Amino acid sequence: MVRVTTPGVRLLPNAITVLALCAGLSSVQFALIGNYPMAIASIGIAAVLDSLDGRIARLLDATSKMGQELDSLSDGISFGVAPALVLYVWHAEGERIGWVASLIFAVCMILRLARFNTLIEDTEQPPYAGEFFVGVPAPAGGLLAMLPLILELQFGQGWWSHPYVVWVWTIAVAALLISRIPTLSLKTVKAPPKAIAPLLVGVGLLAAAIIQFPLVALAIALILYLAHIPYSVYRHRWLANHPEAWMAPPRERRAIRRSSSRRRLGLRPPLRRVVAGAAQRVRLQRGEQHVARAPRTISTDKDRGARRRSWRRIGLRKR
Repeated sequence: MVRVTTPGVRLLPNAITVLALCAGLSSVQFALIGNYPMAIASIGIAAVLDSLDGRIARLLDATSKMGQELDSLSDGISFGVAPALVLYVWHAEGERIGWVASLIFAVCMILRLARFNTLIEDTEQPPYAGEFFVGVPAPAGGLLAMLPLILELQFGQGWWSHPYVVWVWTIAVAALLISRIPTLSLKTVKAPPKAIAPLLVGVGLLAAAIIQFPLVALAIALILYLAHIPYSVYRHRWLANHPEAWMAPPRERRAIRRSSSRRRLGLRPPLRRVVAGAAQRVRLQRGEQHVARAPRTISTDKDRGARRRSWRRIGLRKR
C-alpha cells in the first residue's frame, strides 16, 4: 500500500523544528531580562519539540534531507548556543574564563551533532548500535548544563552556584557531549503489554510532579539520567560480547545473561546428584539400579578400638 502525503502534511515536521529553534533562542531573551525560570522552560520546550519532529516525520513518511539539516541546525542553536549564553549572562559578569567555557560548550555541541550526522549514514555499525547514542545527546546536554542554575533557583545560593564550579561543570558536560560513552536511546525502548497501565500511571504522576514542583522534578530527572550512564556502558559492553542476544526474546536474553554470569564466576553444574539416607532407599524401591557396594573387610580388634575412639572424639554415639 502506497501512502500519499500532501505537501501541507510534509511541512509539519519542519514547522515543529522551527518552533523548537524559536523556543531555544527565546531562552536567551528571557535570560537578558533576568527571567531565568522561563529561560529554563524555553529550553525544556525545545527539547520536547525536538523529540517530536523526527517521530512525526517518520510516521507521516515526510523525512527529507532538508529536514535533517534543519534539525541539526536547530539543535545546535537551542541546546548549544542558547544554554551557553544563558549561563554567561547569569554568572560570567564579563569574566574571560566564563566566555571561554561558554565557547567550549557551544563548539562541543556542534561537533557532537556533526558526528551524529555522519553516524546516521554509517552502514557498518552492529545491529545493537541503534539502541545507544554515542555520547550524551544534544537535548540532554543542554539541560544538564543548566543544572547549577536550576539548583540555585530552587535551593538558593550554595557551592553549586559558585562561578568556578559552574564553569567546570559546563566543560565537563561538554566533554560528555563529544565522548564515546554509550547512552541509552528511548527510541528503541519497547514496553510489554502488561506494563502499559503502570507506565500510564507513572506518566500521570510525572506530569503532576512537573506541574507542582517543576524545578525539583527537572533536577531529579537530570540526576537520574547521569546515574544511568554506568548501566548503559555495562549494557553496551555486554551486547558487544553477546550480539546474538539483541534480537532474542526477553526470556532467552535472560537465559544468556545467567549462563554468562556462571561462566564469569567459574561455576558449573554438578556432574551427578548424590542421594543419601531415606531418599536413597525410596529411589531404590522405585526400581533404580542398586549400586554395588564394596565388599566388607575383616576388621581386627585394633581397628575396632580405633573406630570407637574416633566416635568418642567427635561426640557421636555409634548405633
